[in-house]
Amino acid sequence: MSHPLSRRSALLGAAGVAGVALWDTPAEATGRAAFDTARERWVSLLAGGSYDPAYADKTRAVEGSAHAVLRKLKPAPGRPSLWPDLPLDDPRTGNFNRAYNRMRTLALGWATPGTAMHGDPRVAETAVRALDFLYEHAYHEDLDRRGSNWFWWEIGVPRALTDTCALLYDGLPKDRLKRWLLPLRRWCPDPERRVSHPGVVETGANRAGKAMAVAMRGLLTHDARLVKRAKDAVSDLLRTTKGPGDGFYRDGSFIQHDVYPYNGSYGVDYLESVAKLIAMLAQSPWEIRGIGNVYDIVDRSFVPFVFDGLMMDCVRGRAVSRQGHRDYHAGQTVVESVLTLLEAAPESHARRWRPLVKGWLTRNQAIPYATLAPLASVAKANALLADPSVPVGARTTGTYVFADMDRVVHRRPTWAFAIAMSSERIGAAEAMNRENLHGWYTGDGMTYLYTGDLTHWNDELWPTIDPYRLPGTTVDRRKRADLRHGESRLPSTPWAGGVALDGEYGAAAMKLIADGSSLRAKKAWFLLDDAVIALGAGITASDGRRVETVVENRNTHDRHPPLCRGGGWLHLSGVAGYALLDGADAKVIREKRTGRWRDIDKGATTGGDKTRVTRHYTTIVVDHGVDPRRKRYAYAVLPGATVAQTAAYAGRVKVLANSGAAQAISRDGLLAAVFWRAGTVETADGPLRADGPCTLVVRRDKDQVRLAVSDPSRTADEVKITLPWAVKSLKDGDRGVRKTKKAVKVELGRSRGHARTTVVRV
Repeated sequence: MSHPLSRRSALLGAAGVAGVALWDTPAEATGRAAFDTARERWVSLLAGGSYDPAYADKTRAVEGSAHAVLRKLKPAPGRPSLWPDLPLDDPRTGNFNRAYNRMRTLALGWATPGTAMHGDPRVAETAVRALDFLYEHAYHEDLDRRGSNWFWWEIGVPRALTDTCALLYDGLPKDRLKRWLLPLRRWCPDPERRVSHPGVVETGANRAGKAMAVAMRGLLTHDARLVKRAKDAVSDLLRTTKGPGDGFYRDGSFIQHDVYPYNGSYGVDYLESVAKLIAMLAQSPWEIRGIGNVYDIVDRSFVPFVFDGLMMDCVRGRAVSRQGHRDYHAGQTVVESVLTLLEAAPESHARRWRPLVKGWLTRNQAIPYATLAPLASVAKANALLADPSVPVGARTTGTYVFADMDRVVHRRPTWAFAIAMSSERIGAAEAMNRENLHGWYTGDGMTYLYTGDLTHWNDELWPTIDPYRLPGTTVDRRKRADLRHGESRLPSTPWAGGVALDGEYGAAAMKLIADGSSLRAKKAWFLLDDAVIALGAGITASDGRRVETVVENRNTHDRHPPLCRGGGWLHLSGVAGYALLDGADAKVIREKRTGRWRDIDKGATTGGDKTRVTRHYTTIVVDHGVDPRRKRYAYAVLPGATVAQTAAYAGRVKVLANSGAAQAISRDGLLAAVFWRAGTVETADGPLRADGPCTLVVRRDKDQVRLAVSDPSRTADEVKITLPWAVKSLKDGDRGVRKTKKAVKVELGRSRGHARTTVVRV
């Protein structure tokens, strides 16, 4: 084995260390063993325990990655660089962050039992010299950020550096260790503060990430004050918020950057950091207490969005454009975090989580967990899979309305459907750091259908899909420029949200105010046990451009599957049936589309490559023509339906209303409606009335009616609902619901768009 730095670079002299005399001293007398135990626990989470031949392939993969880093190491002080492809002269490239990530990869190979380089003093010596080089040329306390991304300086490098030092700890000179960590005193001194922007108080994932770095620095330097500072910062994160702004909400929403849903990106980072901090500091003087809310956060904020181990893209924000970070990467991190939490979770949670995770692992054979996860977590996963006492859990089912982030998820046993909306509270799409350049319509009612094809959303979809024809959206075809850094759009309407009943049915609605266009529309979705009914009304524009509603745009990989078409319906084999409920025609486009990840993400450390990739698409659109005026659409999506079921479906559901005042459907004793303002909908049993804006779902079973009501507009203090049947009494219900003569009055004034439910006798 060769060690390039040993051959190519002389050891940096002691003069470089002479100035390092001052160092934080522990704030409290804590035994050395406490620091070492916590640090060793962290290393075991990263590198695993003793070598197990059962994981020889995984161990070889770790070794191969580390050896590749070592083999390509070619220090060039004059340039300067450690690797030829990562010059370090301009921090704006982010190469210094990448360099520290490579050092972490090398350190992981050194610390992982069973690798050829495990504990090799020559590799440790090479790593020491490389870290000296990086300190000297790329990251030290006196450098200027020079307009580069604050994240690299305050979270990215601190996390990679502290991981590297923890992994290499037994092979490092401790005076050098302190020297390399000196920059963190400047760039990451406090988890709650942003050095580059002193007025910013860190929240969510950013605070959790900084807490990891601060805690690790404290453990590495035996500074109890730092570890306590990190613990306290994380403890504060465990509380839910009522908003507005960042944090976890009681309904499961997670917001980052003030207005963006981010359960599947920043939220995942938060969960990973918190789970590992809890595990690392367990049974130590800094044990994180009061962590019950973390378990609830898993149930409310993550489980609804994980489909067979994949994280739904509707809550991944701008991360969908990152070639190297797809839905299965985020899903893997959630699985890893839950496995970590399971070690100490109360049995009430563990009893549910074990089958749940086993189901995720078992069903996702498209991207097996072991191909992505770290060795230690793979061992935990395999132990769970091998445990005969734990059954394989079924897919999560239910209807989830996340009123605090304008998202709705509807989950059935064999499929799931998500809706991404926006309003004056929630941004339509985030663009930052030259990422998500074509995400213009991802928050304009885009719909996400998940089926047994677990590669649909991650198989090169984002660079190849037509960004002007995202499923569920109503758009004009105007040419768009790339989204600019920091560009934020909050549509000037409060209308977005929905309601769920019995965890099986739901309604969602948003008022579309298009970006840079006169296009306006009222869009509604009704979520049933076997279908999603989509209605649109008031579709109006005056810009001289064609307007379309996209029923479907399906990535079918390397082929066009069979497509059947009948009078008012279409069926795409292996995906779904589509029934047109208003007699309108639909246009079908079958094409091969080619794109590059670089076209949608040009970020310094996230940018995609320029390789052209091609995928087949079947697109179904309803054409509203040029400058439509009060146009409409009505269609049903029937996931997994047969051709015969699709052909017969139009007779199963009745569209009761589809106008700018109300949209409603009925089927088999179920009524669901969106009242955009006070109005009446005629049903087979009589009129259904609301005296204000609301979404509602009504289900009758003999003399009992279950009712769920919400106000997505958040403008009504109280809404009176008059049912088609005379109301005799209230059986039970939420606070703020009462009977008045033949109607039900529902207080919604302080509900923040959340639902009120009740049961009445009729």
